[in-house]
Amino acid sequence: MQAGTIEYEFGIPIPGVILPEVQWVRTALKRLPERGPLEWSAIFGRTAPVVLDLGCGNGRYTLLSALARPDLNHCAIDVLPLVIRYATRRANQRGLSNVRFAVKDAETFLSVYVSEASVAEVHLYHPQPYSGASGRQARRRMVTPSFLADVHRVLEPWGRFYLQTDNPEYWGYMTEVLPHFFQFEPREEPWPDAPEGRTRREIVARARGLRIFRGVGQRRQDLTAEQRRTLAETLPQPRFRLHRSSHDLDHWERLHP
Repeated sequence: MQAGTIEYEFGIPIPGVILPEVQWVRTALKRLPERGPLEWSAIFGRTAPVVLDLGCGNGRYTLLSALARPDLNHCAIDVLPLVIRYATRRANQRGLSNVRFAVKDAETFLSVYVSEASVAEVHLYHPQPYSGASGRQARRRMVTPSFLADVHRVLEPWGRFYLQTDNPEYWGYMTEVLPHFFQFEPREEPWPDAPEGRTRREIVARARGLRIFRGVGQRRQDLTAEQRRTLAETLPQPRFRLHRSSHDLDHWERLHP
């Protein structure tokens, strides 16, 4: 595509414009080390607050935030190499030196590669709810007490956790366990920086008439490491049956990455 091109997805602009090739950068973390944690200042070549986008998909939110907040470093991951290739290409072509992308699952990335109190924000939009109420499918759900304990661990004091889903059952579980780790506030309205949707999934879900559940949690300061471990071991696991409309959209996304 030519310099100055604005890309669209479902008729909605993808943040930023394509720059002349001489201004392109490299944003891929092609190989993570065998052992962590990562040293953010070495990765970005500067010291700045870090924003994590877990399960970033094709990078729509990361591009938006990195363009609007050049003073912050952004690290985005997804388990699917295909969507990371799309995200990386777009960030490269927009000259976003404050962005890095990697292929990795969120649970491993947090537990192995992110040190305690080292990031300012964690974003998680539309984690896969999977279909089963028990067994293998339910165990694949990302938002568990152990995962939330890791999000709490990696956030700086007063750090924020942004969460969104279109599945009412998953949201019901989230609102049950999140207050143990965060001062959590649901949000009814779309995010003001992206009134048509922060992510591809949100855009598609809203077009299909699905309700979007959003919220922001601030890291609880009264929770000790020992209490955090106890909560991770004793709080209930995410076992619920999936709402049919969300299940259909999950199937559509697997066919149209």
